[in-house]
Amino acid sequence: MIEGQKYEAVIGLEIHAQLATKSKLFCGDATSFGAEPNTHISPITMGHPGTLPKTNAKAIEYAIRMGLICGSKIAQDNYFARKNYFYPDLPKGYQVSQHTTPICLGGSIAIQLPDAEKIVQLNRIHLEEDAGKSIHDLSATDTLIDLNRAGTPLIEMVTEPCIHSAEEAFLFVTEVRKLVRWIGICDGNMEEGSLRCDANISIRLKGATRLGTRVEVKNLNSIRNIKKAIEFEIERLIQITETGGAIIQQTRSFDASNDTTFSIRDKEDANDYRYFPDPDLAPFHLTEAFIETIKNKLPTLPATLKKQWKIQYDLSDYAINQLVEDKEEADFYIQWAAACKHYKAIANWMIGPIRAVVNEGSLSFQQLSSFIPYLVELVELVEKNQLSFSVASTRVLKEMMARPGSPMAYATINNLLQTGSTDDIEKWIDEVLVKHPEKVAAYKKGKKGLLGVFVGEVKKISKGKADPKMTASLLEQKLA
Repeated sequence: MIEGQKYEAVIGLEIHAQLATKSKLFCGDATSFGAEPNTHISPITMGHPGTLPKTNAKAIEYAIRMGLICGSKIAQDNYFARKNYFYPDLPKGYQVSQHTTPICLGGSIAIQLPDAEKIVQLNRIHLEEDAGKSIHDLSATDTLIDLNRAGTPLIEMVTEPCIHSAEEAFLFVTEVRKLVRWIGICDGNMEEGSLRCDANISIRLKGATRLGTRVEVKNLNSIRNIKKAIEFEIERLIQITETGGAIIQQTRSFDASNDTTFSIRDKEDANDYRYFPDPDLAPFHLTEAFIETIKNKLPTLPATLKKQWKIQYDLSDYAINQLVEDKEEADFYIQWAAACKHYKAIANWMIGPIRAVVNEGSLSFQQLSSFIPYLVELVELVEKNQLSFSVASTRVLKEMMARPGSPMAYATINNLLQTGSTDDIEKWIDEVLVKHPEKVAAYKKGKKGLLGVFVGEVKKISKGKADPKMTASLLEQKLA
């Protein structure tokens, strides 16, 4: 038996998502990314004696949003605790967290594997404050501290140890990032540290039920790195076991330059944290009415949209999956489809030329909303064979983006409308056939695939004005 086939990996993830509030969890300092170091700080962030923190209500709402979409039980009675583990980049010397009393209990998130859906169970989602940032590469002799991030509100999502491969972990974090963006609680920008992941990894013989000794890989800041780190650790743990070594419970870090992990420290136990209720922060109670209000404001989730769109718009699974990757894009599709019944055509426009416009940074989906009347007209022109898709999606769309206006007017002024005139099309066909006698001979000998080549040549000569269906029909008649 191959070594890797003897063992089963058991993985639990801890995902930290910075909440998209304007201010920090316990004070009014800004949370925006990219400011000069140590400019988003105040006496409360700095932990000065005599200062009193106050809980950010919006952060609580955002945590509840996540719990609700995951099907978690929302704890109505809550408090914050001090986690007494030394943080060099938290001036207070401790972190305020809810580790032992989470605001959201249980829940799950579904991921789509190649052959089936898998439900990843959550242990909890809790609120806590982020630490600052230690910078080691700007000075040869000193570690620099930027406290702008210190106190930023986080939710930490902790899964049960029910993930069994790097690919499953990859898909799970991808889904979490999509969901936090969808409900507007986190921008999910891993390159900015808004979403980070710790992976707890162990192995055991297949069929065994007892968990093996685990290692934790900390602060993985890209989905690629999560996958690579887990893959490396699984192989490392198998190698240690196969050679008779002992796996040590420890905390490790990932080196993205060579896709390996390295040890930071032996793992401390949870009781080293010495939690106790924070005496400066009042406990808070969540009423059922408050939770219900948040629930009623939640957007329709991607999984629900997929089912609805399959029936309502009769789109392919591929098109639906593409369009529900981003909430703004999905909202724009719904807007456009409400004004035009060519649902499949709209999906093709969205996935192709419209997405290209957005990716180029010309306009956002929100800005494109004002273009919907013109886009409806453009789709109608193509569907009625008055304008070729090629001309519509390049020349006309580009003009519309630069100078909003009627596509029909632009196409008419610039002589772009397709012609259904048999005389015009036959003239272009004759010109093509005269130019390519060898292809005509090959077609008549049985190479029927050349019909598409002839249609393409007619399209070039006519500058997109020849109706392709009529062109193909007339070509078949002439070549018979």
